[in-house]
Amino acid sequence: MPDTPAPPVILGDEPGSFPHSVLAERHPAIIRQVRDAVPYGPQVGRALDALLVNCTEGVLEPLPAEAHDRDRWQAWGLGEYAGRSWFDVPWLWSESYFYRRLLEAVGYFTPGPWQGIDPFRPAKLAELDAPETDAELAALDDLAIRPADERARALLHGSLWGNRADLGFRLSAPGGHPADTVPALVADDSESLWSLLPPSGTGTLCLVADNAGRELIPDLLLVAELLEQGRVARAVLHIKPYPYYVSDATTADVVDGVRRLVTAPGAAAAYGRRVRDAMADGRIQLRAHPFACAPLPYEAMPADLYKEFGAAGLTVVKGDLNYRRLVGDRRWPPTTPFPDATAYFPGPVAALRTLKSDVITGLDARTEATLDAAEGQRWRTSGTHALIQARM
Repeated sequence: MPDTPAPPVILGDEPGSFPHSVLAERHPAIIRQVRDAVPYGPQVGRALDALLVNCTEGVLEPLPAEAHDRDRWQAWGLGEYAGRSWFDVPWLWSESYFYRRLLEAVGYFTPGPWQGIDPFRPAKLAELDAPETDAELAALDDLAIRPADERARALLHGSLWGNRADLGFRLSAPGGHPADTVPALVADDSESLWSLLPPSGTGTLCLVADNAGRELIPDLLLVAELLEQGRVARAVLHIKPYPYYVSDATTADVVDGVRRLVTAPGAAAAYGRRVRDAMADGRIQLRAHPFACAPLPYEAMPADLYKEFGAAGLTVVKGDLNYRRLVGDRRWPPTTPFPDATAYFPGPVAALRTLKSDVITGLDARTEATLDAAEGQRWRTSGTHALIQARM
């Protein structure tokens, strides 16, 4: 970054703001969703009740002394933030810690019958097996006969807009479509992105996945197509090591996604077999680094992850949360150049993101003015706009 002061980190302390509504409204809704979806016993019920009160009225509390990752969270900032209101610390931090405490409440990490059980799995499976998914997979039959370049570009946009299927976002945001007078795609560096994925590619693609279900399937399709066309030699799919942000993808979600493809009719099954075979021979690998669930921006990534991203031909960062972590969850002026905000990143990087939070970089002044005039600030969080940004 140039030698100018960084803008302030986004907090959740302003009533009426989007971050405040997430902490005060969405998190209680998620706790209720989990209680309704999974038949937990009274002990877990009491723990969820306590978390509901704590996250809205209380202060950040330390993890239990026996927690396997207590030291890690202390290093990530818990030592500094414990005892403070959830609303008075960086929003990225408090939002992330909420999901860690939710998993604590349902016994995800504790030896017993609920250990390792994803509390969000019922919602993920319901979406994956929904009729809408059938329709999306059926569209692959027509796409399969299109020219290779057209297929790749269509699947890139499928991966981009698949982010609208984010389950957590749908809990508190009504549906909608962007006004005709404003662009749906507010920034488009797709030509730069494709220049990093030439048909004779021999490098590695790192794809930092976001959501499971109807977003993860387009990601798998895109990776399969890039491998098939020889645009990359290998793909590393970065997923979460444990359930996170309601719908973020884990290893189990990848398995479910491949299963959904392989058992579908037509071209979808062929894509599924390609993904399965590529995983079996190592052309697609999974990576579940602990930092994937850190409450910190990627600028604070550990050395091993820095080295891995630096060696990749391209890293594609998917979704809103990963975008916040990529550029820093700050009140950037929207016209801040994306390359400036990502100057620290060790290699070429691109972002595919549907806008669902306030942070934004890389807009031109005319686009920002058009969006503000048509929609006020709602365009930042409505999920009806998206961007493709790339830094060579």
